[in-house]
Amino acid sequence: MRPTCLTMLLLFAGSAATAAAGAASAPVAPVEAARVLGSLSFEPCTLAAAGSPATVAAFCSTLAVPEDHARPAGRRIELAVAFVPSRAKQPRPDPVFMLAGGPGQSAHEAFPAAAGAFREILRQRHVVLVDQRGTGASHPLHCPGTDAEWAAAADPAGARALAARCLAGLDADPRFYTTSDAVLDLEAVRRALGAAQVNLVGGSYGTRVALEYLRRYPDRTRTVVLDAVVPPELALGSEHARNLESALDAHFALCEADAACRGQFGPPRVALDRLLEELRRVPRKVRYRDPVTDEVREDELTAATVAGVVRLYAYAPQLAAMVPRTLAEAAAGRPEVLMAQARMVDELVGEQFAQGVQLSVICAEDAGRLRVDRADERTLLGTGFVEVLLAQCEVWPRGRRPADFDRPVQSDRPVLLLSGELDPVTPPRYGEAVVRHLPNGRHLVLRGQGHSVMATGCTPRLVGRFIDTADARGLDAGCLDRLAAPPPFLGSFGWGP
Repeated sequence: MRPTCLTMLLLFAGSAATAAAGAASAPVAPVEAARVLGSLSFEPCTLAAAGSPATVAAFCSTLAVPEDHARPAGRRIELAVAFVPSRAKQPRPDPVFMLAGGPGQSAHEAFPAAAGAFREILRQRHVVLVDQRGTGASHPLHCPGTDAEWAAAADPAGARALAARCLAGLDADPRFYTTSDAVLDLEAVRRALGAAQVNLVGGSYGTRVALEYLRRYPDRTRTVVLDAVVPPELALGSEHARNLESALDAHFALCEADAACRGQFGPPRVALDRLLEELRRVPRKVRYRDPVTDEVREDELTAATVAGVVRLYAYAPQLAAMVPRTLAEAAAGRPEVLMAQARMVDELVGEQFAQGVQLSVICAEDAGRLRVDRADERTLLGTGFVEVLLAQCEVWPRGRRPADFDRPVQSDRPVLLLSGELDPVTPPRYGEAVVRHLPNGRHLVLRGQGHSVMATGCTPRLVGRFIDTADARGLDAGCLDRLAAPPPFLGSFGWGP
């Protein structure tokens, strides 16, 4: 089981939800000459992620910072910093910092899939991308072993051994790769750029970083956008099982309310439970075509494989719409599509996250608040997720967590919060909890949508308008009323007429 909690599908679901917008309107132009912002010199570069065809022209630089900010004369590490240039002749002086998810995702790698969501922002402002320390090209904390090995480590002993092996091979002190350290890095980048204030756009775990920066540097923060909100009070992973069940109930209800879906596939929950029960007794060998290479493969279909696909597809409603048909086919003895989907998820998501950063963040900030809830044993995710995290944190060094880290952030800065109605990991109630402490905040819930919604419908325009005006309450968000969950797939080519 992967140790990540909020963002296993941030890149994958974001790519699926924004592929058309990102490809059609990616706000890039040829970059030909070096540029200087503040004290940093930038060279032309291309942003890309492994396994994705999307690329974005940008400028790249580095900034040396102390590994331990409390010892500025000690060891230093290089932060990878990039900016995507605004299309304005005279960009506004307050750039937008995009804060990637995870913990463990590279901002440089995440941006190409999300570029469509920033098209309005780039009309007036540069978008700055800092690979959080330990991710991407910022002294990455990658662990040995394949992504499949980490995903398969469902027992605490195996997970603990993987973490210990990773720790032994790191050229870093993992105590200094936490959210608090990342916030100090962001402030160092802001100073180096010479920007009096910045605008923050955080997604999923990136909302934790954004809120912590707002707490520490309110005067340096002009506006904040929180997409898929993580409240400071939340211990990452503590409610994953419960939240997933609620989202699945809502998705399955869409099928049961649709006469064609109900008639063709029956209750999806019944098909899921029957399939899981069968596979727990006897896993199946399945021959299928690899969706990436088209080669014929044979792999084992297990209950864990099914649970993984269902969980990950719940992140994006376009993918969740496929689940009732896929489950019904597999339960009827035709699991080839399900097996291919599992393979596709593994190929697209694998290697996108730095496991060492995930552990540094979670072990320092969340492990002390995590408890195994026996009520989760009856859920799809079960208790294994929390058990694995706690086992890994037994051997992982823990960094600092400020005394007020898990308290609500109170601020009068303008904040726009975005939630998907069907988000299986950061449901709308999280946004509601955070906005209560933000008198100039506004929370928008996008009907029928999942995790990470900034690229959906008219939202890019609303976000661009908010950052321009610094006024969340004055936004006319009526364009969001047209949103709805996609109808369930009825066949291989999607939903019916």
